[in-house]
Amino acid sequence: MAFGFFKKKNEHTLPGKVTTDKEALFCYGFDASSAEGIPSAVVSPLNTQEVSDVAAYAFKHDVPIVPRGAGSGMTGGSVPMNEAVVLSLEGMNRIIEIDEKNMVASVEPGVINFHLQEKLEDVGLFYPPDPASMKFCTLGGNVAENAGGPRAVKYGVTKDYVLGLETVLPDGRVLMTGGKTYKGVVGYDLTRLLVGSEGTLGIITKIFLKVLPLPEETVTMLCTYKTLDAAAQTVSRITSSSVIPRALEFMDNESIRAVENYGSFGLPADAEALLLIEVDGPRAAVIEEAEKIAAMCKALDGNVSIAEDVFSKQRIWDARRAISPALYRIRPTKINEDIVVPRGRIPEMLKALREIADKKDLIIANFGHAGDGNIHVNVMTDKDDEGEYRKARESVRDIFEAALKLGGTISGEHGIGLTKKQYMGMELSDVSIEIMKKIKNVFDPKGILNPGKMFPSDTYK
Repeated sequence: MAFGFFKKKNEHTLPGKVTTDKEALFCYGFDASSAEGIPSAVVSPLNTQEVSDVAAYAFKHDVPIVPRGAGSGMTGGSVPMNEAVVLSLEGMNRIIEIDEKNMVASVEPGVINFHLQEKLEDVGLFYPPDPASMKFCTLGGNVAENAGGPRAVKYGVTKDYVLGLETVLPDGRVLMTGGKTYKGVVGYDLTRLLVGSEGTLGIITKIFLKVLPLPEETVTMLCTYKTLDAAAQTVSRITSSSVIPRALEFMDNESIRAVENYGSFGLPADAEALLLIEVDGPRAAVIEEAEKIAAMCKALDGNVSIAEDVFSKQRIWDARRAISPALYRIRPTKINEDIVVPRGRIPEMLKALREIADKKDLIIANFGHAGDGNIHVNVMTDKDDEGEYRKARESVRDIFEAALKLGGTISGEHGIGLTKKQYMGMELSDVSIEIMKKIKNVFDPKGILNPGKMFPSDTYK
């Protein structure tokens, strides 16, 4: 039934924007996780009305649909299940307005995060959320997953910048929440509810984002350590000091060596750990803060170097953003988790991760946003090696248990999607999950929008 409808719509109102070609369908059947699925069709609307038309028909005829941006998610959130139709929002990629006077950017969901960053910098403005995939991930996907990034330690995550949303509900109705004002407390905060809902409540078609003045100065530092513990202790000292860095990133030796083998960025492969630290703000204040942080690093035997120019800064950040693909040089399969612990407990968490790796005889590479306690834990394995892959899968529960024991959470920015939903009950109570399911039912009573995601009762292997 879905095929016939979408082909008919293609002929009359959506020319060139519907496909059932097998090769094209395959391209929309996976994301950056291990999850896979083949959609029954891909529809690429170009405006809100077309999204509404597709949703209304899908609702009437019980056709499951999955909203999708760039497919860069890490937990299978945009992977189609049960031959669902993928609603690709890549074509809705206009920056509608940059309102310099009111410091608000209005965008469509298919706008690439980095493209907005560039346009804003041209007029002296700044959008802080900067996920590692910023050069290809979409803002709609960022909103759906409540994406973070290195700058979250100082500036917060996506939810802290979303002022309002235009969202198409599963039955085709259009819902407006919030707007261009920085305040608003009329009724429930539906905007915050939709942010991070992973495409299970509505299809985002317009986003209003708060933006900031571009910082006057940024100083980028690289600090290397002979021991993992010294790096972890430095993080604790910095985060409990009066200085709030713009970014405080961590890499262990496995990550450093993987990146150097991948691209020869000039990182010291013999270092047990390194910290990538940035401070920004007024020039005089930034220099003073950089000196304070450098002193804290050196007090724990850190070797500090400062990037002298834009090229050096970019090279350091290119190395950081290359970690995820570089890790595949270690083993062909990566299980990527993004736990968070209270910042002062990072040393304990890293110790626990070493113990899990030793106990399971696995390679576990760690990096991430140490400034806000967010560690990206990468269990490197080979899914074709049955015994090793089983141990790797088993280690995930051990990792989550360790994080929860330290007062943490099993996901800081990747979401739940398909790959984490079986663990959701480890952190949330039955009451919490029941309330969430009831909210889902209010928005999507037929359960056709991004089905099979998030809730642990839905099976995933």
